[in-house]
Amino acid sequence: MLEDPAVALTIFVLALFVGIEVISKVPPLLHTPLMSGSNAISGITIVGAILAAGAEHRTLATWLGLVAIIVATINVVGGFMVTNRMLEMFEKKPKKS
Repeated sequence: MLEDPAVALTIFVLALFVGIEVISKVPPLLHTPLMSGSNAISGITIVGAILAAGAEHRTLATWLGLVAIIVATINVVGGFMVTNRMLEMFEKKPKKS
């Protein structure tokens, strides 16, 4: 693993910038299908965050793991809500008599 905190922080900041650039380039038409894929990735993130929070390495790692769990859970729940709302738009409405 990464022993030097400066290296880990550098990788985190670079990943943050790359993530922002990638997400900002997604056209609105593709946003909802990509949301479903990000839900799966966030599920994996939750598992990794639980492992990081429970590893008992340092207090900072535990708190960052807890924050990651909360943020990834919000992302998963919000993604499912948006996907469900999108799917409701495609349901056939009953005909009025």
